[in-house]
Amino acid sequence: MAPDYPIAEALAEQGWWMQKAFFSKPLTRHLYQEVLALWESGDFRQAKIGPAGSALRRSKIRGDLIRWWAPEALSAAQESYGQQMEHLKFLLNRELFLNLAHWEAHYAVYPPGSHYARHVDRFQDSPERMISSVCYLNPDWDEQEGGQLRLFTEEGVVEVLPECGTMVLFRSDIMEHEVVAATRNRFSIAGWFRRRPEAPVRVIHA
Repeated sequence: MAPDYPIAEALAEQGWWMQKAFFSKPLTRHLYQEVLALWESGDFRQAKIGPAGSALRRSKIRGDLIRWWAPEALSAAQESYGQQMEHLKFLLNRELFLNLAHWEAHYAVYPPGSHYARHVDRFQDSPERMISSVCYLNPDWDEQEGGQLRLFTEEGVVEVLPECGTMVLFRSDIMEHEVVAATRNRFSIAGWFRRRPEAPVRVIHA
């Protein structure tokens, strides 16, 4: 894993953090094999936009298909991934005092030509999401294939290529971002660190 301190420092100062090869090759290989098998079995559903209970399908805005991880039935690879996410949760609570209670995740697949328009991850009436995470799983991804995560930061636009093992964290409340269309299936793990519903909302400061 990457050194601890720069993660919290980057989130506090610029609202996002990224590192290539954050996860080991054996782990990402197992996760890729798993998501590929699930995809080929048809075990995905079209993603929606909006909070639970009122979410709608809007393929012109969001074109990915997803499969949520079940906390009570994680695979061995998901367990290994989850252990590292728990470490990150501990780090973020220790360094940024975010009152994070748990994390959630789903596999996401963007078929060729699909995208996700510019948005933020936190709903106005549901402030529990604090930090968003993305881990990319496709091996041998080429820049010409597209699929970049585009972050709209105060310093300008940052583009992250979906290379296998790359990890991105960013603030769910303020970081506008979008997913650029790709020329082949783009596999990833999207996740969110959530605070306790009764906990006060903390503003991250440098």
